Amino acid sequence: MPLRVIYQSDAEDDLDAIFSYVLNQDGSAERAYRYTERIRAYCNSFGTFPNRGTQRDDLYPGIRLIGFERRVTIAFTVSDDTVLIARIFYGGRDIAALFDDESGSIA
Repeated sequence: MPLRVIYQSDAEDDLDAIFSYVLNQDGSAERAYRYTERIRAYCNSFGTFPNRGTQRDDLYPGIRLIGFERRVTIAFTVSDDTVLIARIFYGGRDIAALFDDESGSIA
């Protein structure tokens, strides 16, 4: 049975920011929409095959990272019945620097 895929509010904000960036760079709302929908479809596919990517416990306990189309990195966790999409990073950002060590959460 597929796992439930849930997006943290930060991941939703990341998708909105990616949409805005692509729209501003390209000028096409249709292209920005299609791109963010491809990212969302990829994330939703984790429900049927969740244990992919690289587990990075050094960044955050249980976090997994996986790339999408060479420009996006998706950070997520997997539990018994849920895949939690924590963040969606665009464009070669320093992912390790975005994890907040003091609070134990993803910045």
